[in-house]
Amino acid sequence: MIKLVVFERHLRRNGCRLKRQGSKHSVWENPTSGLQSTVPRHREFPLTTAKAICDQLGIPRP
Repeated sequence: MIKLVVFERHLRRNGCRLKRQGSKHSVWENPTSGLQSTVPRHREFPLTTAKAICDQLGIPRP
């Protein structure tokens, strides 16, 4: 499991930015590549989900 705040820090350090927020998910984008992905807004979620999001955004895995 990975904490949301830790994962969001990882996204920001790799150049991603928050595009918009919904009630249960946030949409993040990588401005360099133009790729985007949804991130669950739960306190913790599985590390496999975090790895898949990083692959979708084209950034290194945590």
